[in-house]
This record gives sequence, C-alpha cells and structure tokens, in this order.
Amino acid sequence: MRPDGYFHITGRAKEMIIRGGENIFPREIEDFLITHPKISDVQVVGLPDAKLGEAVLAWIRLRPGESTTEAEIREFCQGQIAHFKIPQFIRFVTEFPTTVSGKVQKFVIREIEIRERGLEEIAQARTA
Repeated sequence: MRPDGYFHITGRAKEMIIRGGENIFPREIEDFLITHPKISDVQVVGLPDAKLGEAVLAWIRLRPGESTTEAEIREFCQGQIAHFKIPQFIRFVTEFPTTVSGKVQKFVIREIEIRERGLEEIAQARTA
C-alpha cells in the first residue's frame, strides 16, 4: 500500500492488460495463438500506450523450419478472438528470457520492448 492509501499492484496480478477499459488476460490470447500450426510457444504482455493505457504485445516462437508474418498471425485471429485482443505488436523470437529454473520472465520482455520502442516516458506515467 502506498502512503496515500492506494495499492500499487505488481507481480502476477499485474499480468492483466487493461486496454481502453477492456480487461484482457494474456493467458487467453496465448492459449488461442498456440493453436496456430506454425507457433511453438507464445508469451503475451501489455505495453504502455498513451491513448489506450496498454497495448497487446505477443512474442512468438515458431516451430522449427516454419516462417510466417505479422499479417498472417493477425488474419488467424480475425473473427476468432475479440478485435481488442488481437496483438498490436508481434515479435518473432527464438527464445524467451527465463529464470534459472526455466520460468519465463514476462517483466523482462516488457522492459526490453519499452526500451527498444522508446516508451520509457509513457511507462513512467502514473495511473490510478
């Protein structure tokens, strides 16, 4: 709890993405995207967005020998999941940052993307 009496949520509870007032659970998007025949694994996180609060980002690891495009992934999502759940940003990767025990570090994915996309100022903005 902050000194002003409000709580600042961190950790797993913060994995929920709030985009334009809509609550998005990354696990739901991950479970859908993993059904794509070319996708081996996927991690979804929220990125700071000045207009909507957060935007959906998917880091996708493809099956060996497969290739695809962002457009193909978005087309796969069309009509299958709600439009606001379709990832705005997609990055194809060969590995995810993990702990020594192998757990994916989503906060590291978010930090990398904030830095590489120049979103530091937006990320520092305080919300309720």
